[in-house]
Amino acid sequence: MNARALNFAEVRERARRRLPRGLFEYIDRGTEDEIGLVHTCRAWDDITLTPAALVDVSSRSTTCTLFSREAAAPLVVAPTALAGLVWKDGEVALARAAKSAGVPFTVSTQSVTAIEEIASTGARIWLQLYVWRDRSLTHAFIERAQHAGAEALLLTVDTAVSPNREYNVRNGFGIPLRPTLRNVLDVLCHPRWLAGVLLPQLASSGVPTYAHYPAGFRTAIGREALGDAVKLCERVTWSDVQELRRRWTGPMLLKGILSVADACRAADAGCDGIVVSNHGARNLDCAPTTVAVLPAIARAVGDRMTVLVDSGIRRGGHIAKAIALGARGVLVGRAPLYGLAADGEDGARHVLDILREELDRTMALTGCTALDDLRRRLPASGGETEALTI
Repeated sequence: MNARALNFAEVRERARRRLPRGLFEYIDRGTEDEIGLVHTCRAWDDITLTPAALVDVSSRSTTCTLFSREAAAPLVVAPTALAGLVWKDGEVALARAAKSAGVPFTVSTQSVTAIEEIASTGARIWLQLYVWRDRSLTHAFIERAQHAGAEALLLTVDTAVSPNREYNVRNGFGIPLRPTLRNVLDVLCHPRWLAGVLLPQLASSGVPTYAHYPAGFRTAIGREALGDAVKLCERVTWSDVQELRRRWTGPMLLKGILSVADACRAADAGCDGIVVSNHGARNLDCAPTTVAVLPAIARAVGDRMTVLVDSGIRRGGHIAKAIALGARGVLVGRAPLYGLAADGEDGARHVLDILREELDRTMALTGCTALDDLRRRLPASGGETEALTI
């Protein structure tokens, strides 16, 4: 793959060809009319960076510090459910790719591989959390994650209910899964995925389950949870944030913040960071783009906590723009998943390398030798179409 895939779009196309349509669209698409997905991606493209001429850029570095530890780039692999269906042992492969790239990997609550096994790779592990209705089970899970070596806790706060992804219904890829002639034929038309992922999984351990669900509530992926205790809780409030803050000893972030008010409240609650995120435009179709809200949020709380951002980032130039707009780093989800689908661990690492190399090149061409050069030139006000003078 490395000789052919030169960018995000090419890796995405390889993933599209390899994965069954239902699984690819689950990763790739948005929600409802998908207007938000279009706007989210376009917003990063509409920002321009003005080069500075005659700057010595012979010595450059993309390294940064995230929670007192150095990373090779301002990148974190975002939490993504069902990576284990994209490639055999997909979460382990993603963790190894992140370790090789020198960046953290975020384990999803809905991973099909246990956090202990993922942590055994030696990767720098963060944990994404959905709060279950039974708080005691949630608290036991984060204690388990801390024992496994998870460094940071990312509480997802933008998914009170399941989003309306109509294409999942059409593809039979909802919960529960609904086998149809269409999706069965779709799987048969993707023999590499069938032979390389599904059949080995079925032969080794059967239909995969959500590995972090308590044993008494674990069920095959695509089926309803056994009982209400581990269903998505609709009553998560700031009191839950306070309780999790009390229990979690490491850095804690809220993922899904889109307003200055919520960002300030997160800082007041003792959170160490936030992820400015619209969930990759996969939840609320009318949510603002992260580009639109990031500058104001960064100005409001950037000196009190670590501000990260995600959603729609497809190029290293987008990462540079995020840093210029006030973020300390970015999370990427679809990009490493596409790489994973295309070529496993090597493919995921290749995508991360592409992003870092594009970031480095963008820095050189804008006259920046370190990420701080981008941050110091952040304009007083930001906008989706405003040119940033670097």
